[in-house]
Amino acid sequence: MRTPFGVIPVGAASAALALVLAGCGSGSPDDVGGESAVATGASATGTAAAGDPGDHATADTDAPPADGVTDADVEAAEQIVAAMDDDELVGSVVMLTYNGTDVAAAADVIRERHLAGAIVMGYNLADGADADTVWQTTDTLAGAAGERGWPVAIGVDQEGGPVARLDDAALDFPPLMAAGAADDADVTRDAIAAQGTDLRNLGFTINFSPVADLTIGAEDPVINVRSPGDDPERVSEVIDAVVGGFTSTGLASAAKHFPGHGALTVDSHEELPVSEDSLEDLADTSYEPFRTAAEAGVPMVLVGHIGLPGTEDVPATLNPDVYESLRDDVGFDGVAVTDALNMGAVTEAPGQETVKAIAAGADLALMPPDSGDAVAALGEALEAGDLPRERLVEAATRVVAMQLWQARIGAVGGVDGEGAEGEGADDGVGAQGSRDGVGAEGSDDGAGAEDAQGSRDGAGGDAAAEGGGDGAGGDAAADDALTALADGSLTVLAGECSFAEPADAVAVTGGSDSARAAFTDAAEDAGLEVRDAGGGNAVTVRVGSGQGGGSADVVVGTSGPWAVEDAGADTILEVYDDNPHALTAVAKYLAGDLEATGRTPVDVSVDAPDCAAG
Repeated sequence: MRTPFGVIPVGAASAALALVLAGCGSGSPDDVGGESAVATGASATGTAAAGDPGDHATADTDAPPADGVTDADVEAAEQIVAAMDDDELVGSVVMLTYNGTDVAAAADVIRERHLAGAIVMGYNLADGADADTVWQTTDTLAGAAGERGWPVAIGVDQEGGPVARLDDAALDFPPLMAAGAADDADVTRDAIAAQGTDLRNLGFTINFSPVADLTIGAEDPVINVRSPGDDPERVSEVIDAVVGGFTSTGLASAAKHFPGHGALTVDSHEELPVSEDSLEDLADTSYEPFRTAAEAGVPMVLVGHIGLPGTEDVPATLNPDVYESLRDDVGFDGVAVTDALNMGAVTEAPGQETVKAIAAGADLALMPPDSGDAVAALGEALEAGDLPRERLVEAATRVVAMQLWQARIGAVGGVDGEGAEGEGADDGVGAQGSRDGVGAEGSDDGAGAEDAQGSRDGAGGDAAAEGGGDGAGGDAAADDALTALADGSLTVLAGECSFAEPADAVAVTGGSDSARAAFTDAAEDAGLEVRDAGGGNAVTVRVGSGQGGGSADVVVGTSGPWAVEDAGADTILEVYDDNPHALTAVAKYLAGDLEATGRTPVDVSVDAPDCAAG
């Protein structure tokens, strides 16, 4: 065992799953919409894209997949990196972001600039894009591997709650504060496994989650409900479950935003926030969830754009002291990735943000404003001797070894779906594979396949049995897992843990149209009559903070307890999101069918009942 990149075996796969890095981006990404595009991948040819891994992509080792990246994987990566010319070397540490929906042009950029891969953002998908459209996008990106010998990385920033890029194409998932409120590792792990399987089946290789920051709540404009809470121990428990849930599905995760963004009051998408705490101070509290993530085998840690005392003008992403602390004080030896380098907190000259990040200790530069400027600047720095070749080789080796690990365990594979040790081992690593979904352990292991045997419609394999989203059984398991998380996270801020007088009828106000519709459906399913506001003896339920919603008997918070703790209603609930599962939990509570057991994961000003105590 080389590094703690743990993963539970997922069997042979007939679709590409390469490791990738992504984050929250802003600003202008590469404009590839006008570049000539050549159709690539299985969707263009009807068969698996080329992507021959060569001899290096399948390390000769008998190590179980759960052992993570082995010395043999690293040795194979070293051979690949040693054979790279300068252009290939500098490209291998850069992750593309691109404008528009022309994914074929983006694949051309990956191929021509030898990039590690790309992140798919919401603006890369047409409005209303469905699962097939997303799969075709990731399939085309995967085909850009060609014959380079290691897979293309394909990422997404799909935390859940307020950070979700795929709309209706993916499971509707809550933010991690819901998991903090539920405070149940098994429930969290099962729900994350459902999300991981769903994303893997869409062709992604990594989700930029979990948020491992400790939040200060209402004063934290960026993290807040995205964090599991404010207590290091409880947040660490959630992080451990999340990392385990993702790796059980073959999807890689990235703990973020080191060294800790949750106590900052400035949005790093707009400008550089500065921490009042030094690295030494942060090590006592904020590091704990990141240490837990490292111990759990998280493949990546994402470094945030945070100024520190004494280096107030230098983002942590460009600060060598931060990377040294990540290695020495956290004990992390995997891939260190920057937060999106197109964010407002980074103000370097074009391309120099990438040079400084890699020189400081980053292994992968995520979303530079222009990948052409980034690779050009890296090449110039390498040629001039300003960026030691050894640093680039170290970074590239980590990135390639991580992707070869997934190739070896069968998370990426050829059209035959036999994985690294089967007959299809050399058939198209980096390609999405065919849509036949033929896998050694059933179609669940053919991530991305979509016919009758495919991963979205076919019979599920191991991951589906553990809560994934493959076929009818997988869909039911995913629904059960998300229901359990929603039920467990229902938190009472005022009132009783069990609704004192179960309602016969309700009237709903406030919230979005979709939230009111979801609650109406849930209430009717729970046997409640839904009436217009003011229509008789109905219990009035206000969804959200209620500005303009009038008085109510029950107020339901959907964006953090601080938004509703002073609402003044007899009953105040918090569900952390307005997805259908969360609002169904409210309906069951009002009907007397569910006792709330959630506990607020952040300090509140009200004396909330301790429903978690039973």
